[in-house]
Amino acid sequence: MPALRLTFGFFIVLCWSGAHAHPGKVNTEGCHTHRKTSEYHCHEDRIKAKVEPVVPPSETAQPTAQVQASMESKELLKLDYEGFTLWIDCKERAAIRFRYTAQRDNGNVKRYDHFELGPGSPAACQQFSSQAYGNGYDRGHQVPANHLDDSVNAIHQSNYMANILPQTSQMNRGAWLLTEEIIECYRDIDDLLVLGGIIWGQDTNNDIFASSHGVRTPDYFYKVIVRGTGADERAIAWVVPNSTEATKRNLDHFLVSIDELEKLTGDQFPVADYAKHDKPATSWLIPYGCNKS
Repeated sequence: MPALRLTFGFFIVLCWSGAHAHPGKVNTEGCHTHRKTSEYHCHEDRIKAKVEPVVPPSETAQPTAQVQASMESKELLKLDYEGFTLWIDCKERAAIRFRYTAQRDNGNVKRYDHFELGPGSPAACQQFSSQAYGNGYDRGHQVPANHLDDSVNAIHQSNYMANILPQTSQMNRGAWLLTEEIIECYRDIDDLLVLGGIIWGQDTNNDIFASSHGVRTPDYFYKVIVRGTGADERAIAWVVPNSTEATKRNLDHFLVSIDELEKLTGDQFPVADYAKHDKPATSWLIPYGCNKS
């Protein structure tokens, strides 16, 4: 994997573990996820600060499910959609973090083909357009629609441009797609905690959508999958370059340990210490007979 020479001073450090440990810390809403049961729940007596929505939910927005929006910090807008959460850097008009739990596949809702800006966040935090990027770049999902296929509403929300960034077609349909297929197969074996985000990098030559869409093009996308609990907890992580080399065949080249990813991003991930040092020799194999639809 190409060497990464990045500056992360402007990032707000998000401690994933603070939202997922139990017992222990809770987020500002007094909530966290029980790591043993993967149940997300709240403690009213432990709410740190009452956060009012930044934008009132639109009464006429379709689909009708409410999008919860709150300021995680002075620079990050947290958007809670159905089944997934995004953290938006409003200065960049882009989601820089995402999180969701992938559970047993009990749905087969058809993918929604229309892209839109979507309700729930200020215009100043959104891209200018929902039109296709072009120039060899797809409208790439951070959280894939296929992992939300038990809900028409969640499928719809996954196509909001808040969840979309420019990805080379080779990456979007190659290495990144393979990570999604791995999740699709293994979520029928274990509940999976999926965390990810972007790394802007220093290549400005690919920032060709600043005028049309208001966003830069990330140089890398990363993803972490956590399965199991206690002594059986396992994790795998990739940092995938947003380039034509990011094909399915090359996915194993992009494997990193959780330790390496934490040093690279400045974030802490809710993975047992003993599992943070391991980097699998290969990506998790697709089980025989897995239905990836």
